[in-house]
Amino acid sequence: MSAHSRRGVWLTSGVIVVFMALVVASFVYRVQQPRIMPVSEMRANGLFLFDIPRDPGRFTLTDHHGEPFTEAELEGHWTLLFFGFTHCPDICPTTLSLLAQLSEQLQSTEGADTRVVMVTVDPARDTPEVLAGYVPYFNPDFLGVTGEFVNIMTIAQAFNAPFRKITEPDGSYTLDHGANVGLINPRGDFHGFFRAPLDLAKAKVTYRSARYLWSH
Repeated sequence: MSAHSRRGVWLTSGVIVVFMALVVASFVYRVQQPRIMPVSEMRANGLFLFDIPRDPGRFTLTDHHGEPFTEAELEGHWTLLFFGFTHCPDICPTTLSLLAQLSEQLQSTEGADTRVVMVTVDPARDTPEVLAGYVPYFNPDFLGVTGEFVNIMTIAQAFNAPFRKITEPDGSYTLDHGANVGLINPRGDFHGFFRAPLDLAKAKVTYRSARYLWSH
């Protein structure tokens, strides 16, 4: 075989090797990328997105640091909003634990601009001090919010989170409330909600898909 022919063989082999490397790299890249669900599949997996996100209106509450918490606090990042109370025996600690796990599993950008907020439906007992001893236990970055009862009712109605007081025979009381987790987009609008009970694996991929659709 002549030198010219050998060079042609080596050149052809080199092109094939480079092509195969690109194919493998492309396959690995696609495998590593998160799968993006269409809206219909997100709904089937527990995340309901509104056709038109809803403006929750104006409100003034107080966070567990004693600082004002208004509608402006929902802007500029994604918010997972949950309504609960510190005396809740099961739903609230379970949901907050799952949200803590979800927060830990979010990737860099997702985690950096995601805030978890629990608004109490029991403002009579859940003062900022009480919330400060409860909500950050699940994650130091989680925020507890309380306020006047009428303001709590207003924001709960805006986020489709009904609740009611139930008086026990001994005179004590508890609260019946929903366990859905609201999804607030960076404009501060009610974007949708995760249907209870929260499924960690499904919540992770549907949340990522919702963010992707929002940005594209």
